[in-house]
Amino acid sequence: MFYYIALLFCLPVVGHLDAPEAWQMGFQDPATPVMQGIIDLHHDICFFMVVILVFVLWMLVRTLYHFQQKKNPVPEKIIHGTTIEIAWTVAPSLVLVLIAIPSFALLYSMDEVVDPAVTVKAIGHQWYWSYEYSDYNTSDESSIAFDSYLIPEDDLEPGQLRLLEVDNRVVVPVNTHIRMIITSADVLHSWAVPSLGVKCDAVPGRLNQTPIFIKREGVFYGQCSELCGANHGFMPIVVEAVSLENYVGWISNKLQEE
Repeated sequence: MFYYIALLFCLPVVGHLDAPEAWQMGFQDPATPVMQGIIDLHHDICFFMVVILVFVLWMLVRTLYHFQQKKNPVPEKIIHGTTIEIAWTVAPSLVLVLIAIPSFALLYSMDEVVDPAVTVKAIGHQWYWSYEYSDYNTSDESSIAFDSYLIPEDDLEPGQLRLLEVDNRVVVPVNTHIRMIITSADVLHSWAVPSLGVKCDAVPGRLNQTPIFIKREGVFYGQCSELCGANHGFMPIVVEAVSLENYVGWISNKLQEE
């Protein structure tokens, strides 16, 4: 009984976390301009899809109605129509152009790395993530680096999410241009956080980079999105976006620990 009472008190807290929900059909709330652009593009394409679907269904219904045997016992012998062929060629082309323009704009914005204020390196392992903040190196050997492991279900505290919580979160400042450098130490992984609009492959021996600009504070959950072995589903990603003041304090504490 106590467990269910505690769960009820924890539900409002869980509701503010950017994580998947049971029976969720849509996107998670966007926290970056890129994710907002992805959602807007999805809605725009769905609009065209619905219009085309309604038009095609209307044409099919009219065809079945007007060309049935009772209304048209003698079949029409139409073998060519220049006007209609031009129409069904030009119209889809215009639709594709209308879709392509915002698609390319979004694609280029996802690859553009503005001069970053913070650089974080994520390294995929079987089966956990490790992170390095190389901007604050005081020597060639010292740096802020830590591993991020899944918290076992038996160690979860009330309000924490099963299979999504980690012992060390990635802490970044809001309203700051961040560069994520992503690689792997063994096999293919993929660093993906839906609310941030980020999904970047971690390839052994290669450095991939992706920009992030988080517009609001919060805790954002993701998972490895590349099948990497038996425990692929047990290497979550947790990004905590905080104010610049709190981020500076977190960095100071990490430097003192080093």
